[in-house]
Amino acid sequence: MLSKPLFLRFFTLLLVLVALPGCDNGKPPAPQKDPPAKAAGCTACHLFKLDKNHDIGCTACHDGDDSAATAETAHAGLRSKPANPAAMAEVCGPCHTEMVKLAAHSSHFTLKNEVNMVRKAFGADTDLPSMVDIPIAPSPRNILELVDDLLRRSCLRCHVYYEGDQYLQTIRGTGCAACHLRFEDGEMVSHVFTAPGDDHCLQCHYGNYVGADYYGRYEHDFKWEYRTPYQIDGSYPERPYGVEFHRLAPDIHQQKGMGCLDCHPGDQLKNAATTKTTCESCHLYRKGAALALANLVVEYDQLYIITGQSGRKLKVPRLRHTAHQRYRDKVACVVCHAQWSYNDAGSHLMRQDIDAYDLWTYLSIQGSSEVEMLLETSYANDFDIVPAMTDKITGDSRGGIWYKGFELRRWENPIIGRDRDGLIKIFRPLLDLHLSYVNEDDEVVFDGVAATDPWHGLRPYTPHTTGKAGLFYKQRLQQVTRPVDRKTKSSSYAE
Repeated sequence: MLSKPLFLRFFTLLLVLVALPGCDNGKPPAPQKDPPAKAAGCTACHLFKLDKNHDIGCTACHDGDDSAATAETAHAGLRSKPANPAAMAEVCGPCHTEMVKLAAHSSHFTLKNEVNMVRKAFGADTDLPSMVDIPIAPSPRNILELVDDLLRRSCLRCHVYYEGDQYLQTIRGTGCAACHLRFEDGEMVSHVFTAPGDDHCLQCHYGNYVGADYYGRYEHDFKWEYRTPYQIDGSYPERPYGVEFHRLAPDIHQQKGMGCLDCHPGDQLKNAATTKTTCESCHLYRKGAALALANLVVEYDQLYIITGQSGRKLKVPRLRHTAHQRYRDKVACVVCHAQWSYNDAGSHLMRQDIDAYDLWTYLSIQGSSEVEMLLETSYANDFDIVPAMTDKITGDSRGGIWYKGFELRRWENPIIGRDRDGLIKIFRPLLDLHLSYVNEDDEVVFDGVAATDPWHGLRPYTPHTTGKAGLFYKQRLQQVTRPVDRKTKSSSYAE
């Protein structure tokens, strides 16, 4: 007779043998199943929803092989950015011929107004048709070549050839996708093509430029001690647009729920509009007059605007104050109605071809994610980091880094002066620029070269900070003779 411990060991061994695979326990072994075959096609991996107008198959725009079961074969010949300006005529053009043609020659694509304004301020005597025609100058020999390098690698970060700075709210698509596909927190969240919303506009119109002022945003100074509010743990808050901003009074139209496209519709953005929308287009409407915008309606002789973002119907107030009749043909509306304006004076931009990163410790926030990442990496590592930036049009990397700083950043007291057309307007020091260049041999090639401009950098500007005129509009008008030089406080301007 087996002892109890020996019997338990024997019984346990028997159970193990019965449970072993292939052991004859009266049941045939379960057949081995092959793993399920991976589904073929783009949607097996990419789950983006398409709108009904573009539900024509991924390869219609992206090429590649939609019948393949592996990424390698599916992506053979893939076109990753079919809406990019280099491809949009071929991809988007067959269905949207006229729209693509107009967009390609619009100021949003060419940026020719901004490009030629800056180049002429530093000696250019001819206009360029588009930003892509800016000459490439790896080692600038004169001030205009330095300006061209500045434009290509630093200034022109907001255009449809470039995916934007690597901040949460500035990363976007290129070409048509820049305005018609939604990005949030740096990721494309939908493949549904829609009309642009204000979030699309602000992916480029941020910083101290038109658009951000519509939402009451004014950038903080670059130096770390001005970049409040501070967090309890000593960190800084998220910087969705690169630099923290003050929250000033938004435009009254924004407060009422109007979006950018309510006054700047697509035909204007594509330079296809036959007339320009002005304040008078709506606020001086008279019975029987043609409507300046498609979203305007008249009911019982009262003008209303239908907002695109919310569908709200807003009453358009008529101008009744006697000052409008007195100054209508003499003064721009914003002179009295702008609540504030951008007055950044003394913009200094310096290209350095040497790795003197430690000099920028206190100005490490530059409003350029590329420069900031380079500075942060250099602080955290002992090895040498080559000072280089990418060409924002071609994507090619070249030596030298562009840094930026300001003499003064203020928003109060808009600069008011008489423009060359005789109209009193608000001005801002857009061309108060000073350029420097230190080459790879640590030689100062250019030192604070200012724009050659009879108006000392001031240019007419339309602040999108509209509100009530307030009590002091007459004082604003009384100070006007000619634009005042911010440096000498003189009003002696060339006509």
